[in-house]
Amino acid sequence: MHGSCLCGAVRYEIDGLSGPINHCSCQTCRKAHAAAFTSTAAVDRIHFRWLSGQDKLSWFESSAGKLRHFCSICGSHLVAERAAQSHFILRVATLDDDPGQKPELAIWRSHEVPWLDYGPGVPGYAELLRLPTCRSEGPSHRMRKQCAALCGKPTHNGFLSLDASPCR
Repeated sequence: MHGSCLCGAVRYEIDGLSGPINHCSCQTCRKAHAAAFTSTAAVDRIHFRWLSGQDKLSWFESSAGKLRHFCSICGSHLVAERAAQSHFILRVATLDDDPGQKPELAIWRSHEVPWLDYGPGVPGYAELLRLPTCRSEGPSHRMRKQCAALCGKPTHNGFLSLDASPCR
């Protein structure tokens, strides 16, 4: 299987995962990844190879003896390691290929953010949600309220996207 960072400068290859995929909600992972949790799995060092971009890697010691390796260009976290362990801790979302397994556990649930909810009241969309406008003849009342909460005016090109900065 192959994996890479966001910008493609760093690429790696693995022979397979050496352990189950888990979701980690510890505060360190949440802060490092700017996400509610990160999905990780062990990969034995002998089954991991950097293909390109090793000179673009930076690292940060997030806790005593734990190094997090990330691309110095785009900031994508790729692996973490403890020198005494025989495996890397792979950031599964950086795989370009399907690992063929699903998460088996969630760890550090005691650190979960209170706002994380994928319950039935949270609508899901296959891709970016298209909103015609935030006017009364546009989307539903609920969507108009969400749009107004973002910035009080129509979204950029009709898309609901926090990256589009519609509130300038």
